[in-house]
Amino acid sequence: MEAVAEGLWGLADEFEKKGEIGKAVKCLEAICQSHASFLPIVEVKTRLRIATLLLRHSHNVNHAKSHLERSQLLLNSIPSCFDLKCRTYSLLSQCYHLVGAIPPQKQILYKALHLTSAAAPDVSAKLWCCNFNSQLANALIIEGDYQNSISTLESGYVSATQICYPELQMFFVASILHVRLLMQWDDQTANEVERALQRCNQVWETMPSDRRAHCMGLLFYNELLHIFYRLRVSDYKNAIKHVDKLDAAMKQDSKSRGQLTRFTTTTTTSAGNDSLEPTYFGNAKRALQDKLFLAPPPINGEWLPKSAVYALVDLMVIIFGRPKGNFKECDKRIQSGIHIIKEELIRLGITDDVREVDLQHSAIWMAGVYLMLLMQFLENKVAVELTRSEFLEAQEALVQMKNWFIRFPTILQACESIIEMLRGQYSHSVGCYNEAAFHYVEAAKITESKSMQIMCQAYAAISYFCIGDAESSSQALDLIGPVYRMKDSFVGVREEASILFAYGLLLMKQQDLQEARNRLAKGLQIAHVQMGNLQLVSQYLTILGNLALALHDTGQAREILRSSLTLAKKLGDIPTQIWVLSVLTGLFQQLGERGNQMENDEYRRKKFDELQSRLADARSSIYHIELIDKVKLQVQQFHEIDMKRTMAGESMRVNLDIPESVGLSTPMPVPSSSRLVDLDTGRRGKRKL
Repeated sequence: MEAVAEGLWGLADEFEKKGEIGKAVKCLEAICQSHASFLPIVEVKTRLRIATLLLRHSHNVNHAKSHLERSQLLLNSIPSCFDLKCRTYSLLSQCYHLVGAIPPQKQILYKALHLTSAAAPDVSAKLWCCNFNSQLANALIIEGDYQNSISTLESGYVSATQICYPELQMFFVASILHVRLLMQWDDQTANEVERALQRCNQVWETMPSDRRAHCMGLLFYNELLHIFYRLRVSDYKNAIKHVDKLDAAMKQDSKSRGQLTRFTTTTTTSAGNDSLEPTYFGNAKRALQDKLFLAPPPINGEWLPKSAVYALVDLMVIIFGRPKGNFKECDKRIQSGIHIIKEELIRLGITDDVREVDLQHSAIWMAGVYLMLLMQFLENKVAVELTRSEFLEAQEALVQMKNWFIRFPTILQACESIIEMLRGQYSHSVGCYNEAAFHYVEAAKITESKSMQIMCQAYAAISYFCIGDAESSSQALDLIGPVYRMKDSFVGVREEASILFAYGLLLMKQQDLQEARNRLAKGLQIAHVQMGNLQLVSQYLTILGNLALALHDTGQAREILRSSLTLAKKLGDIPTQIWVLSVLTGLFQQLGERGNQMENDEYRRKKFDELQSRLADARSSIYHIELIDKVKLQVQQFHEIDMKRTMAGESMRVNLDIPESVGLSTPMPVPSSSRLVDLDTGRRGKRKL
C-alpha cells in the first residue's frame, strides 16, 4: 500500500504545481478516507501534507486543524517519529494561533518543549526547541505576558548558542529588543532597552560578513528596530544612517530579485520537507524571492511579508524626508507605498465593499498590518499637502482615512485620535480656528499617548490664540500653563519644541518679549539641531524675526526673516511666506526703505491672492464641512469576542511606534494668516513579533 500512497503523493504534487489545489487535496484525502489499511505513519504524513496545502492556499484553518489533531492522536501511539511529532506540533500551534485559541496553543507548545527536552541534545532537537520557544513567546505576547515572553526568548537564545548558530542567536536577541522596545518600554525599563540594543549590535558584529549578507530578513528587522529606538529617544541624526542603510539594501535586493525570478527552485514538495515551511495564514504561496526569512528552518518565519517591509522602508524615508522638504521623493514613495498596500489588501479579499465584520479570522492580523501602513502613508500625504497649501489633495487623503476607519474601526482603533488631530490641522490651515481647537481637544481625549496629548494641547492652544478674543486666550493659557510646567519630564524633544512654541506665543501675548525670545530661541535650537525640521525652523525664525523687530533689533530681524523666507519657499509653504513677507514689509517701513517695501508688498499680495484662491476652492468642496464639523467620528464597533481578542493581541500593535506628522501650525501675531507647526511625534503602538 505504500506504493499507492507514494503515487498519490506524487500526483498531488503535480496538481499543486499546476495550481489545482482542490485536486491535490482530493488525492491526499483519498488516502485518509480509504477502506484499505495504511500504516499510521503514512496517514500522519498525508494529513500533514493536507494541512500544509490548506494553510498555504486557503482560509480553511479549521479543516487543517482537524487533520493535525488526528495526526497528533495517531502519533501518541508511536514511540519514535520525533521529527514528525515536532512538525505536527508546530503546524497545530499555528492553527490555534490563527483561530485565536491561545490556551490550547500554549498547551501544545509546552508539550512540544517537553518532547524536545526529553530527546537527545542534538542539533535537530535544539532547532525544534528554538521553533517552539519562538511560537510560545508570541502566544505570551498576545496575552500581554511580556516578562515571560522575554524569558522564553532567552531560552531560545540559549538553545541557539548551544549549537553555535549565530543567525538564530540574532533572531532571539532582536526579538527580545522588539518586546522591550515596542511593548514594555517605560521609565523603569529604559536601561534594559539600551542593553538589549547593545546586545543586538554585539551578536550582529560577531557574525561573519559573508553570513550576514545572506540574512536579509534579519538585516531589515534589526535596522528597523534601531530606527524605532532612535525615534523614541529623538535621535534623528543617528536614525538617518539606519534609514539610508535600509533604503540601499532594499534597492539592492530589488535589483537581485530579477535574477532570482529566473531561478527555478528544485526543492521537493513531498510531505517530508514541505511541512517545515511556514504557513502564511490564508495567503497564496509566495515565491522564494518574495520572502524575508528571519531565521533558518525549522523556524523560517517572517516578521512581515517583504512587500510590507518594503512599504515600511518607504515610510521611513518619507518620515525623515518630509520635514526637510524633500517632497518630490516623498510623493514618489507615498504613491508607490499606497499602490503596493492596496494590491496586498485585494489579495486578502479586501475590496471596496468589504468591512471588518466580513473578514476571515485568519486574514485579520495581516489585514491589520497593511491597513495601519496605509493609514500612515495617507497621514503623511495629508501633512505634505497641507504644508504646500494643496487643500483639495489633503481633503481627499483625509476623507480616505476617515472612510477606512469607519469600515475597520476595531483594527484601526489607534487611528481615531490621529484622524481627529488631522482634522484639527486641516481646520487650522483653512482658518477655521474654533473648529481646529475642538478637534485637537477631542484627539487629546481619545489618545492614550501622553506625548500626543501634549502635542494636541499645544496645537489647541495655538488655535485659541489665533481666535484672538479674551475667552480664547484664557482657554489657551489653561492648556499651556500646566503642560509647560511638566516639560522637564518629557521623554523626547518633540513635545518640548511644541510647548516652547506655544509658550513663546503666550509670553508675547503678555508682552514679555525678552522672555518669549529666550524660550523661542531654545525651541529653534531643538528644531534645527536635534529635529532637523525645516518647516518648524522656518516658523520659529519668522516669529523670532517679528520679535527682533518689536525689540528694535532691525539688523537681526532682516537676517532672520530672509532665512525664514528662503526655507518657506523651499517648502512651498505659502502661509508662512505671507507671514514673513508681512513682517518684512513692517521692517522696511520702519527703516524707510520705500522701494523694498513696495516690492515686498507686491509679492506678498500675489501670494495672498494665490492662497485665497486655494482656500475658496477648499471651502467650496463637498468634503470641507464634513472635515471641519465639530462632530466626532461615529462608527459601529464590531463586538465579536474573537475579533476583539485578535485585535487586542495583535493588530493593535501594528503601529511600530512610527512618528506621526502632528503639526502644521504657525500662528502669527496678526491673525490674518496663521498656520500650525509641523512636528514629527512618536506614535504609540506596539508590534507582535
